[in-house]
Amino acid sequence: MKFANHPRLARAFVGAVPVALLGLLSACVTPPPRTYAVPAPPPQRVFVYPAHGQSPEQTERDRYECHTWAVQQTGVDPSRADASPYERVVVQPSTPPGANTAGGAIAGAIIGSIIAGPRNAGAGLVLGGVTGAVIGSAADANAQQQARMTQQQINESAAEGRARADAYRRAIGACLQGRGYTVT
Repeated sequence: MKFANHPRLARAFVGAVPVALLGLLSACVTPPPRTYAVPAPPPQRVFVYPAHGQSPEQTERDRYECHTWAVQQTGVDPSRADASPYERVVVQPSTPPGANTAGGAIAGAIIGSIIAGPRNAGAGLVLGGVTGAVIGSAADANAQQQARMTQQQINESAAEGRARADAYRRAIGACLQGRGYTVT
């Protein structure tokens, strides 16, 4: 059977090949992972109680001086407007795991059966499906790895921010306790 004898079949084949190739190639493209930011919990507060009858004015002055000292010691100034709040972030690939594998297998099966022709369509279907699945699974693995790396960077950044904020709280607490206050 030749295409010259069947013009409708030839047109269908010519129209289907680019669509099938586009489907196969789109399975190879890995979009960047999506990130979801969940609002941070309210900031932790440091409560100061005069332990030796300090006046409100003295308490405020000591609190300010200890704040200034803690900022100098730690480099953290929570009173700045641009101080970053804590955020818990979850990163996941933009497509569910396995979606690229399935898409690649389907597109590969279609392309393989078209290329193999009517006599060998079954073999082309299987060979194309396997090839598409392999390409799609590589794209899935890449997306998962990219999401893991992004999540690790976010976790490290958040841990560093928490450690710096904890250092500030310890510093201001130590200063205020040294001046005769109870800090909670």
